Amino acid sequence: MTIAWVFPGQGSQKLGMADGILDLPGAKERFSIVSQILGRDLLAICKGESDQSNDSLFDINDTRNTQPALFVVESLLVDELLRQGRKPSLVAGHSLGEIVALYASEVFDAETAISLLKRRSELMASAGGGAMTAVLGFDRKELDDLVEVTQGVVIANDNSSSQVVLSGDPEGVLAVSNKLRCKRAIPLQVSGAFHSPFMESAAEEFAKELDQIHFNDPIIPVVSNADPTPSINASVLKQRLKEQMTTGVRWRESMDLMKSHGIEIFVEIGPGNVLSGLIKRSLEGVTINQISTSSDLGY
Repeated sequence: MTIAWVFPGQGSQKLGMADGILDLPGAKERFSIVSQILGRDLLAICKGESDQSNDSLFDINDTRNTQPALFVVESLLVDELLRQGRKPSLVAGHSLGEIVALYASEVFDAETAISLLKRRSELMASAGGGAMTAVLGFDRKELDDLVEVTQGVVIANDNSSSQVVLSGDPEGVLAVSNKLRCKRAIPLQVSGAFHSPFMESAAEEFAKELDQIHFNDPIIPVVSNADPTPSINASVLKQRLKEQMTTGVRWRESMDLMKSHGIEIFVEIGPGNVLSGLIKRSLEGVTINQISTSSDLGY
């Protein structure tokens, strides 16, 4: 059977998500390393046990914690799968999940990934202004037409044929979501307009960080958010990661592409079931497995 590993991004985090992986080899050591890099106890934050829980910097939902925490959980599960001799045909990740996909493909090591995510999350947290709204159940042509004629609005996350996230100028995002005939429009509580031109300055700074990092050619083809075609070229994957902050997440196309490449089994690695739900509603004839704890590793 042809298998793809997929990695979720922000929105999948929850308190206690680390509890089911602490028995994995190297788990406590990795949390310790990340905590030293961040300057705060990430494991305590994941458990909701931080002494300074009233400060957003110690909240699991603060992007500066969410991104490294999800990486640690997902990467430890990847490590164990690789120790078992598992190897998928393709890997892909949603937003920050793309960095886990690159790690799974041995493009860089865990400490490099953590350093990148520390910088990425700080830049995204500081990029104020803008808004994001999720819209569900709509006509795609009507949506595309409204976005085209509304200044400062883009589709940040093209998650499926019936679910997208709009991002950009607050007035423009509100105008599109109000005019669009849809089942629901849900404003998101975020600090900025992620995956939009509002992230241009942050993306430029992140690109400088990426330029200092050596990328290896991956051992598994990676499907990127900015260009959902498989690649095993390190320089191509680095350039695509540079573009991700401003160009968005083309997840609908990623799912279709993986299916067209013969993927029969999708394995979502990480907490929650966001990607599994999207795949289930979008693709027919595929099997979906979820791995969120060490007890799930025998799929």
